[in-house]
Amino acid sequence: MSSKPFALILGPSLSAAFEAGFRRMGLKPERAVGDGDATPRYRLHFGGVAATIARAGEAELAEADPHDPATSSLATSLPADWRAGGGCWALWCDEEATSVQAPAMRASFQMIVLLLDLFDASHVFWPPARLWSDAPQFRAAMAEMLVSGMPPVLHLVAFRRVEAAGEAVVRTRGLSLFSGQEIEAPIPVGWTIADMVKRVARLALDLMLNGPLLEAQETRGLQPGETVRLRPPDRGVATPTVRAEFGRGG
Repeated sequence: MSSKPFALILGPSLSAAFEAGFRRMGLKPERAVGDGDATPRYRLHFGGVAATIARAGEAELAEADPHDPATSSLATSLPADWRAGGGCWALWCDEEATSVQAPAMRASFQMIVLLLDLFDASHVFWPPARLWSDAPQFRAAMAEMLVSGMPPVLHLVAFRRVEAAGEAVVRTRGLSLFSGQEIEAPIPVGWTIADMVKRVARLALDLMLNGPLLEAQETRGLQPGETVRLRPPDRGVATPTVRAEFGRGG
């Protein structure tokens, strides 16, 4: 199975008739039972993409733990009993598409949108970024992307403030799934996290749509007189990371 499951938090209205729901959604479910596991698993099919869905196990729940410092959230909080009642499902897509514009990736996103509707989901966890989002907002952002082609960066990439080599930086997580690279940007004196996220998100969107940065470059920033210098990753590093340095003109 893929290492990128999508954990869905289900609403209380879900009944035992979810298999019929899969069929109504056109997902062509095939029921299977995992090795030594009586929990039902289903193979789903949509737009040439196949996926497996099952109730989330301990490994998926641990990865999605909202109290883990490594987990991020986008303006949402989970109920205290989020793990209770078997209401969390995980979806593993077979395809390992690495472009947000790839047909397999788009079909996977379409499948997720259908499942969020079927399950009346309240939250969704995106493992490549270890990021929790409000499910209705995630669904709306995905639906907009499928129409306009503009990826919902904030729902697919986490932006985290960390200390590295004695300086405060903002780093992306999950961007490499789509571009093969992450971004790291030192925080200039007087800038807020909101200032940084607006700017780094624009760079992330460019990498998602146009591919990895291969050569150093300098370009105009978000505001008049603002610049950003971009340096491609060093060769052979485990996680290729673009260095972005923001500055203001005099």
